[in-house]
Amino acid sequence: MLTAAQVLAENNFGDTRTGGLAGPMGLFLILLLAAATILLIRNMNARLRRLPDRFPQQGRSTDATRADASVVDPTDGTSAHDSSAHAPNGHQQQRNG
Repeated sequence: MLTAAQVLAENNFGDTRTGGLAGPMGLFLILLLAAATILLIRNMNARLRRLPDRFPQQGRSTDATRADASVVDPTDGTSAHDSSAHAPNGHQQQRNG
């Protein structure tokens, strides 16, 4: 009859000596990922070189792009100031361009 130590110490993971495919497969995946990374970096650099130094302006004045220039306090100063009260929400955020 097997004791608990013998059951726990038994190798139930199969024969680890034959096959031996994990090492070469790991090396192949690492080399494949390295090659893909190098190709992606070269592609990004080529695209960045093709961009112009400056983009043309959109024709808007700076006052028209500032939506928060005329923000009115809805509480008329009757409530305590909250630090998050002046933070822009999703509708007030604009992309800087």
